[in-house]
Amino acid sequence: MKKIERVYLSGLGAVGCVYASMIHDTGSAQLSVIADEDRISRYTRDRITINGKEYGFNFILPASDNPPADLILIAVKQHNLDESIRAIKNFIGTDTIILSLLNGISSEEIIGRAYGMDKILRAFVLGTDSLREGTRVSFTNSGKIVFGADRLIGPNSKIESVKDLFDRTGIAHTVPDDIVREQWWKFMMNVGINQVSAILRAPYGVFHSSAEAQELLRMASMEVLAIAHKKGVNLAAADIAKQLDILRTLSPQGKTSMLQDVEAGRKTEVEIFSGAVMALGRELGVPTPVNEILYKMIRTLEGIPTASSSPAPRYPCGPS
Repeated sequence: MKKIERVYLSGLGAVGCVYASMIHDTGSAQLSVIADEDRISRYTRDRITINGKEYGFNFILPASDNPPADLILIAVKQHNLDESIRAIKNFIGTDTIILSLLNGISSEEIIGRAYGMDKILRAFVLGTDSLREGTRVSFTNSGKIVFGADRLIGPNSKIESVKDLFDRTGIAHTVPDDIVREQWWKFMMNVGINQVSAILRAPYGVFHSSAEAQELLRMASMEVLAIAHKKGVNLAAADIAKQLDILRTLSPQGKTSMLQDVEAGRKTEVEIFSGAVMALGRELGVPTPVNEILYKMIRTLEGIPTASSSPAPRYPCGPS
């Protein structure tokens, strides 16, 4: 097992900041954040603040000649993935491990086309309640990283190296026997909770108590369940109930990433949620009426200016 000493991060959003702060605070590895000049200038001017503490992370440009990474964490949104793939190119070495923390079920294949699937461990984040407002991030629950190899047969040196790093860092983690199934389960959860919460403008607390909100989540998730069965992925109705169990562990004031995006006027990940469900449904002959409605509603919300995305309106004071 190779010890991970150099960790490079692409993406300082709500998720990236959680794990960057944990690696930084424990000193368990040399952490560098890959960013372009504009972002570095902004982060230098307006320091990243995580749970009230300012962080002066070590930033590196994509074109810099730093040594190859032992581990690269990708924590951007799906629509920034292509940019991130280009940004990490200089830091890929023979033994570099890549962990994508993105939502959805497609990022590993996209990264793999650039650098080879042999460098990638599948992964997702579960249970964090991180909130991002500008350069300020707060969380009470760091969640856990679920990761693994496509076919977990016997010892895997990449998995052992990452487990060792997470143990040293205090990052909670799980290595399931079937990571593909678990990714589909998380995808089903995102399709339900993320989209419904964004449309209802509902924090997690609404799903703790509202039977109607829970039913909307279930209806969207059932379409993913039908598609998963067609794809040979062994999900069951009990996996939908498991989503609600997870939600009950989260802060009632916490918000999904999609709700945070809608409130901030940012582009959402609707294309990798209901957009992907609709595409798979067409391919496999599975009706997806609920997700078609959710898709249209969220795309509509994306087009409505918010206080965060638009300048304040200017009203005339009277006749000139």
